[in-house]
Amino acid sequence: MAAQPANVSRAALELTYVLYDESSTSAQILALLTLSPILLNPAYAALTLWTRELVFLEMWAGQMLCEASNYVLKHVVREDRPNEDLGDGYGFPSSHSQWMGYFASFLFLHFSLRHRWVSTGFVLLDYARDVLLFAFILSWSAAVAFSRYYLSYHTIPQVLWGFSIGVIFGSAYYTLVELIPTKRPDSLLGRFRTTLLTNPVCAWFRLRDGWAVWSDAGTDAQYAIWREKWDRQRLASAAKAKRE
Repeated sequence: MAAQPANVSRAALELTYVLYDESSTSAQILALLTLSPILLNPAYAALTLWTRELVFLEMWAGQMLCEASNYVLKHVVREDRPNEDLGDGYGFPSSHSQWMGYFASFLFLHFSLRHRWVSTGFVLLDYARDVLLFAFILSWSAAVAFSRYYLSYHTIPQVLWGFSIGVIFGSAYYTLVELIPTKRPDSLLGRFRTTLLTNPVCAWFRLRDGWAVWSDAGTDAQYAIWREKWDRQRLASAAKAKRE
């Protein structure tokens, strides 16, 4: 294998390139958290392929549209970053903050308006679960946004505007692709959703809307079916072993 000439121009892959103060534990933690948007993409892909749920595909597509809007806004406003030594491109609005604002708002609305967890049988435990879930989503999103300021990649206004734009985009997008189509199935958006779920291509892909049938998307129902069949197989194997 031939060696490359010494004068070849090289560039850093800034997608995963984060500079931080190595003497600060907080900076190290926030440097890892700031990579969250990159790690969410394979998570979207895995969830979509594994569950075949329309909502995950919609959320993933919306996330990409939100990112595209950030690119447009940056090139319209053309505001510099606070530290030109940290990354190329414009700083307004913060794309990481906008990404997490979208992520948080979409999940907040979905867990509030469509998803219902199977009750534990204890009101306090159910309430604590919901509080912890929403607190985790908000804390994670806010920490990623804060990391962009703490690591000197963006100013406070760039972070706040980015997060706010993400929340607005996520809320509007969820309303268009989930709330209106499910609440008003006879509307144009509702009919489009039905067509999407029933066309041959999506049927072949096994795309579905579990929340249209079950409040928890079928997790409890699927577990009950699995448990019944598993118990039947287990008992049959035990009975066969005794006969032998």
